Amino acid sequence: MSITIQSPFDNSVVGTVKKLTQDEANTALAKAYELSRDKSKALPHYERIAILERLATLVSQESKEFALLIAKEGGKPLIDAKVEVNRAIDGIRLAIKEMMHGLAGEEIPMGYTKASENRLAFTTREPIGVVLAISAFNHPLNLIVHQVVPAIAVGCPVIVKPASSTALTCEKFVNLVHKAGLDKALCVFAPCSIDVAEFLVSDSRISFFSFIGSAKVGWYLRNKLYPGTRYALEHGGVAPVIVDKNIDNMDEVVASIVKGAYYHAGQVCISTKRVYIHEDIIIEMSKKITAAVSKLNVGDPTLPETEVGPLITEKEASRVESWVNEAIAEGAKLLVGGKRISTTLFEPTLLLEPSKKSKVSVEETFGPVLCLYAYKDMDDALTWANSLDMPFQSAIFSNNINVITKAYKEFEAAAVIVNDHTAFRVDWMPFAGRRSAGYGIGGIGHAMKEMTNHKMIVIKTK
Repeated sequence: MSITIQSPFDNSVVGTVKKLTQDEANTALAKAYELSRDKSKALPHYERIAILERLATLVSQESKEFALLIAKEGGKPLIDAKVEVNRAIDGIRLAIKEMMHGLAGEEIPMGYTKASENRLAFTTREPIGVVLAISAFNHPLNLIVHQVVPAIAVGCPVIVKPASSTALTCEKFVNLVHKAGLDKALCVFAPCSIDVAEFLVSDSRISFFSFIGSAKVGWYLRNKLYPGTRYALEHGGVAPVIVDKNIDNMDEVVASIVKGAYYHAGQVCISTKRVYIHEDIIIEMSKKITAAVSKLNVGDPTLPETEVGPLITEKEASRVESWVNEAIAEGAKLLVGGKRISTTLFEPTLLLEPSKKSKVSVEETFGPVLCLYAYKDMDDALTWANSLDMPFQSAIFSNNINVITKAYKEFEAAAVIVNDHTAFRVDWMPFAGRRSAGYGIGGIGHAMKEMTNHKMIVIKTK
């Protein structure tokens, strides 16, 4: 059987990929496991570095084709798809640097007790074993890089299942991995059914499970893992922003918030969704945000002028539409947007003061919808911002160091971004959700550490 990939913009067929059967998946896993156990066949560091250097060059040579494919099959505007490709190339090169400087073991001090005298001890890192990576649609190249390249760098075989809607980008990347010189058995492209994915997840031969996607699916699959399998889960959040009345340039704040909210039609796990604005400036700021949102260019993601593309499926567009209509019915003021343009295109939408019980206030909208709320007291704003069980990244806009410090200390978040939107990320920083938003730490170097085990040697001397 095969998967047909269609453009979310106009439903045209972009391409097809063949699904792996369970027998094929089992064969691939058996070979990967065999290679992971046979230390004599492990690639030395310098060979892995050479492969990654060639891979970075190959992806760079295909950068235009990758960007257009991302726009076609995922609906990400071409201007943003180009940025994603550049980040992916940088991510590959970052892994090479981490191999040489970030994966060192450590000395374990000895001689502090009589029992430990005349001993030398230190640790090294060794590959954990076979990695299974299941990925999401919204960054179809860069997410794959974050899951596959760390495994290659540390010497782990990797089996990667992309999102079905954006499998072509992953296939193209894996083909380049093989072209760069890595044995096909060490990096397996594995589009498959849910049943086959569950078979792989639950197999004892998998040593590390990397998942990027919805919390519902991630935690469900976590419960299928064989005992002892390590894992990292990256789910979504409801990234809150607080805007203090003390800001230097309101236009700059507005531009940052709008980018963080509507980038890739809001289909990002750290998209800005809830903005708490001090009551002294909310009227002026809401007018400026409304004007900025009204000017966003919505349409065909393959066109260079498009800023907001389609939602990934018609079903998702229908869900977002129903949530917006519910919020309006429950008292939210619609400032701009609120309507479907086509089956998958939804107007960039801005809501003022939706009910704290509306779905747009308490769940991850994952669409081009931003909600504004007024606050008087900073403690109230922080209470509202911290009220949901999906803490990931948050942001504070202020020029008051006391306000910034208070927000940093009291935000329930893995990262607090100061004077920029919540979707800021570079690929060497730690990236992680808390509680239902995820488990483990992402980022190229951090993922490499997650995919290795410490191994200690203790040498007794005379």
